Amino acid sequence: MKTERLTVSQAVVRFLAEQHVQRDGAVSPFFGGVVGIFGHGNLAGVGQALLQYRDRIRYFQARNEQAMVHMGTGYAKMRNRLGTLACTTSIGPGATNMVTGAATATVNRLPVLLLPGDIFSTRRAGPVLQQLESGWSQDISVNDAFKPVSRYWDRINRPEQLPAALLEAMRVLTSPADTGAVTLALPQDVQAEAHDFPVPVFEPRVWHVPRNRPDGALLAQAVEALRRSERPLVVAGGGVIYSEATETLRQLVEETGIPVAETQSGKGSLPFDHPLCLGALGVSGSAHANGLANDADLVLGIGTRYTDFTTASLSLFRSDAVFVNVNVAELDSHKHFAIALTGDARATLEPLREALAGWSAPEAHRQAATVAATTWRADVERTVRVQGGDADLPTQAEAIGLVNDSASPEDVVVCAAGSLPGDLHRLWRTRDPKGYHLEYGYSCMGYEVAGAIGAKLAAPDREVYSMVGDGSWLMLSADLLTAVQEGIKVIVVLIDNHGFGSIGSLSEQSGSQGFGCRFRFRGEDGQLSGDPLPLDLAANARSLGAEVLEAGTAAGLREALGRARESTRATVIYVEIDPAARFGGSGAWWDVPISEVSELESTQAARREYEADRGGQGPYLGGMAEALDALGGRP
Repeated sequence: MKTERLTVSQAVVRFLAEQHVQRDGAVSPFFGGVVGIFGHGNLAGVGQALLQYRDRIRYFQARNEQAMVHMGTGYAKMRNRLGTLACTTSIGPGATNMVTGAATATVNRLPVLLLPGDIFSTRRAGPVLQQLESGWSQDISVNDAFKPVSRYWDRINRPEQLPAALLEAMRVLTSPADTGAVTLALPQDVQAEAHDFPVPVFEPRVWHVPRNRPDGALLAQAVEALRRSERPLVVAGGGVIYSEATETLRQLVEETGIPVAETQSGKGSLPFDHPLCLGALGVSGSAHANGLANDADLVLGIGTRYTDFTTASLSLFRSDAVFVNVNVAELDSHKHFAIALTGDARATLEPLREALAGWSAPEAHRQAATVAATTWRADVERTVRVQGGDADLPTQAEAIGLVNDSASPEDVVVCAAGSLPGDLHRLWRTRDPKGYHLEYGYSCMGYEVAGAIGAKLAAPDREVYSMVGDGSWLMLSADLLTAVQEGIKVIVVLIDNHGFGSIGSLSEQSGSQGFGCRFRFRGEDGQLSGDPLPLDLAANARSLGAEVLEAGTAAGLREALGRARESTRATVIYVEIDPAARFGGSGAWWDVPISEVSELESTQAARREYEADRGGQGPYLGGMAEALDALGGRP
């Protein structure tokens, strides 16, 4: 076999530049570039290779290693998992800074490739700078920390290992069911080592992403269960959007009359104004969607992981509800003892729709769903309208409404953590399947700016809005400089509510009195109860090179949004909001255990309420048994 002599790093970069992905006949490059920060552990290896092949694959300079992984995750989410970025770091802290980003990608089932430098494979110079020594093994480094947060992990101790590792990495990255963070740890001596690699390793390669179909017998069971149901409900998760099944879902629900409630990842599965779209479900959902979920006798979950926010900590659905789950991952399709349709969402909904031809949910259920959806939309429109004068400080709901009004249907809102995700889930009026981009599987503070940059790289023709609170901004915003450097236009709406607003509210509800959640000086009582800290977040943003607009009123925010759309570069809109102005809840419960004993009356009261609330919590077990009885499937 013909070979080519390259260093391990050169071989890695050459390989990445030739990887493509195909689904439904459309072929596109899988890697949109490499993001990195150089140190002694990757400069002379991967850095040299990126310099040598700079015309084959683009390099982006990052400011924080966690942020660079968020860029890759945002890119992958925007590309429906059909592409990502690779991330290179030095050894030591540069590598471990990526662990949080890796967990974020893996929890959300989104592909990203991590290439951390590692200690010497030969051990001839150990312990090297930044090496973690272990008293029980020399075959360990800080990169072992990536193992629990990676879907595939390998350390390349010899050049001969590289081809097989690269191919396994791509298998996982392009797998609809098994994807997530992939870590290939590269010892810094091996990075520079030369080897005669087989030439076919570097030839263009196309990875086919299949649309797997479920088992036929299980599909027949699911059809029969649906036909028997009287109050069915669709729970639309991210799999609907990743598989591009939104049009098939629309046809199914219009023909059958089954209403749709959406998870954070599934928001946009139906447009906001669809008559059978109930909007957000669960803890951050609407009372209207949750009301129908409480009464559903069958739940058709499509592409959802059923997190505690979706199920209200196993208190939202009836204990005897039948579950039919459509998911590419067997782990998720079997949850809640469901009739498990393990397969691609679109490839499963198509035959399901055909088999249900002529059947419709009872007219009374369709009418109840239509009324709930109409009432929900009216509630949203009322909540996001500016209630006070244009000269007043806006509420967060009003700020969301103003941003939504400014955005075009195809534009994208990006968010991740704090009080904003819950409000956006309930209030953002999504008109395009890719218009809502929330990282809420890991709820990672600091994702917002970097994730928005990744989303913009994946969809340069769309306007991308990053909505971020002051807490998340202070954690991780420096990579806005990367957007400035690259001429990447994102609009960052920086909302200041003077502290950790979401957790502060939860602290109040939990009897902890908002302790430690506000940005204040230490007061005379020795606590953080003094005057507000003198933060100048607008100046902070300005120091990163972005155009900064300050909006102190609702009218000012409206004007700033218009100016930001006209701008050609990264823009930050700083807006202070009224932190006390909140709107109604979802009617759903979230299990946050309260201290069983306490000297504080506030905690004691919260514990009493907690004990009363958790009485409705329990596993969903009865429905599957009843479904099997009805179908003759149980001995």
